[in-house]
Amino acid sequence: MTNSSSSIPLDDLVRSLVAARSNDENLPHIGLVGDTYTILLTGKDTDARFCLIDMHIPPGGGPPPHRHDFEESFIILEGEIEATFRGVKSIASAGETIHIPANAPHQFQNKSDRSARLLCICSPAGQEEFFAELGVPVATRTTAPPKLDETAQARFKAKAEALAPKYKTELLQHA
Repeated sequence: MTNSSSSIPLDDLVRSLVAARSNDENLPHIGLVGDTYTILLTGKDTDARFCLIDMHIPPGGGPPPHRHDFEESFIILEGEIEATFRGVKSIASAGETIHIPANAPHQFQNKSDRSARLLCICSPAGQEEFFAELGVPVATRTTAPPKLDETAQARFKAKAEALAPKYKTELLQHA
């Protein structure tokens, strides 16, 4: 049944339900900066509106300071992280959600002695493509990426700096 007076577009029958399970070995599990990111929903799944990433952050993990031209929200499922937003540090624990507006400098780190698990929503989508291009495939949601020696770290940093502009991201010295 359709309502011709509705301001809502018709149902796009080309799109379908997507069911993702974090522990599915067929999902992309990406090792990056010591963390493991499982891509649950891509821009292809959401008509580029957002992506959804399950993040496993071991003690000491988390990305370096950065900013990007898209909105980002984190729902903390397990553990806690220290979030730095525009230079101000705060703790976010399981059951809490934090939102980072587009273009704001930020970073997060797991300063605790146990792993943290976050769901990350980026809107619009695209961040999942950056992670896939920059990181390395790993076996499962909690598989640690390989440790990088000094030479590999330098190559990784150069690759990140080269790819960042393509994904509307800027790497910073301080968040």
